[in-house]
Amino acid sequence: MPQGKVEIVPDDGLTTRQRRRQAVLAVHTGHGKGKSTAAFGMALRAWSAGWDIGVFQFVKSPKWRVGEETALKALGERITWHKMGEGWSWIQRPGTERDHAVEAAEGWAQIKRDLAAETHRFYVLDEFTYPMKWGWVDVADVVATLRERPGTQHVVITGRDAHPDLLEAADLVTEMTKVKHPMDAGRKGQQGIEW
Repeated sequence: MPQGKVEIVPDDGLTTRQRRRQAVLAVHTGHGKGKSTAAFGMALRAWSAGWDIGVFQFVKSPKWRVGEETALKALGERITWHKMGEGWSWIQRPGTERDHAVEAAEGWAQIKRDLAAETHRFYVLDEFTYPMKWGWVDVADVVATLRERPGTQHVVITGRDAHPDLLEAADLVTEMTKVKHPMDAGRKGQQGIEW
């Protein structure tokens, strides 16, 4: 796509302007770092365009203070933030178990309601591939709901191991590939880089 020119112009009866205004379903997947970071970069662009933004973070604790939440909330109104679960749900501590499957299902039910009501123009479904992978939400329901969403609501989904049906439904798929990471050298995550 040199200079923003498309290689194929579909014979769909739409004008360039109409195609440019179609809703986008994006998926950021892969084992490399940067999936959520890229999604929140898109959210900043959406905010700059004057759009309402709904952020739904799965498997991230309400107790965690993450930089992207602090930064986007500092922008003021038009941003709604939801966190489901206690944190990385595959790291269970005895006595702290929560029903992450129920919380994920409740989160997905809220997203469906918001999509039906056209509550937001831009949605970040952060780490949403995991509830799909673990069977906490039905993949077919997710794909059908996203394909049939009304209006021009844009959705970006992040997380590893995205389901093939989700990838097929998406308009934009980016796979982050790890080449090298500080953790490879024994360095833990740090504020300002990982959160």
